[in-house]
Amino acid sequence: MAETKDKPLKPTKVQPGTYSTRASQPIINYEALRARADGLRQKGAGMRPGGRRRGLGIALAALAACLLVGFGGGYLGAYVYNHGRTILPATTAAQKQYISNESQLISSIAKTIGQSVVSVNVTGQSTQSVPDIFGFSFPQTQQTQSAGTGFIISADGIIVTNRHVVPSGTTSVSVTLADGTTYNNVQVIGRTSDSSPQDIAFLKIGNLKAKKLVPVSLGDSSKMQVGDEVIAIGNALGQFQNTVTTGIISGFGRDVTAGDQSDQQASENLTDLFQTDAAINEGNSGGPLVNIDGEVIGINTAVASDAQNIGFAQPINDVKALISSVLSSGQLKQPYLGVRYVSLTNDLAQEFNLSVNRGAYILSDDNQPAVVPGSPAVNAGLQNHDVITKVNNTTIDQSTSLTAALSQFKVGDSVILTVVRGGKTMTIMATLGAAPTG
Repeated sequence: MAETKDKPLKPTKVQPGTYSTRASQPIINYEALRARADGLRQKGAGMRPGGRRRGLGIALAALAACLLVGFGGGYLGAYVYNHGRTILPATTAAQKQYISNESQLISSIAKTIGQSVVSVNVTGQSTQSVPDIFGFSFPQTQQTQSAGTGFIISADGIIVTNRHVVPSGTTSVSVTLADGTTYNNVQVIGRTSDSSPQDIAFLKIGNLKAKKLVPVSLGDSSKMQVGDEVIAIGNALGQFQNTVTTGIISGFGRDVTAGDQSDQQASENLTDLFQTDAAINEGNSGGPLVNIDGEVIGINTAVASDAQNIGFAQPINDVKALISSVLSSGQLKQPYLGVRYVSLTNDLAQEFNLSVNRGAYILSDDNQPAVVPGSPAVNAGLQNHDVITKVNNTTIDQSTSLTAALSQFKVGDSVILTVVRGGKTMTIMATLGAAPTG
């Protein structure tokens, strides 16, 4: 059966990432650890004479260097203090006031947004191959537990989180509010498809028991610039509820191939992400990334593998149409066009000999058609090798993918596509359909 979703083809260069969900811990292989320890001991026993002495000499030299740097730094600090003390008090006071004001602002934002952030605890089932005593593997179904974060978007209990927080095989979901109130009757009312670059799911608390919930305020993620301060709030490590971290927007338009640390879920391509150095840890998936106005401008989703302080969040503007559909109908209706494409760069434009170097280049993938049969794209007359450069007045470039541009609309909306075909520019009207879920 042909794929029926808008699907960007895998970018040529993507950052490997890991979901920031607290997954079930793997069983420790003690035999492998013992074997490794034995190997290290044997290697140490075979060290050539003098190796340990040389190692001790290097360590002493490093220690001496550290002491020298420490004393030198202390002397330099004392010199600066004694010779510049006429201006330091005023500067220090101003700095303290700035830090105090910033601290109060962050504290206020954390308090306001924190009441809308929930911890999401998930129970599910997964099937793994388990070897028996003879070395043969057989499938075994086991119960799993994981944890993530979400935030409230309506007073009647609708919550946004990541799709991978509540994956296929989820059997039960509970959420805990900031004040400790726990609800066990939580329903998954919608998930984006597993092939969608939008990693989004919606939950609904069944019975609030007269509890008044406070929804978050949504901001405009298109106004964020590199260097803007942001705050991340989430259920860090699945046990430290409403942990607050701060940082800046480090970049935007990032492409990431993300997967689960436990290898329980297949990796997927996520596009058009914010990069931030606000600490995002396991359990933060689905939590809000907030600007200094106290508005949610992103949904924390993944962290970079083998790196420090590189996290990724989905811009909230890419999700607003989904939020609108859920709030108005109680169902997730994801708009789609029905094309496969690559986001153009200078190199790709040169490789395909195109007259434009930015846009969504419609292209087939793995013997699958570039334009999905029976889709809105077919009805609109889009063709293989067309380049979509605009959706209405939104330009498709490195900071805005085709998927991101389309996600701002609802099912049934008509959009004007600016298309380059054979070097000539034209406009095409298309009416967006509903993407199947699952």
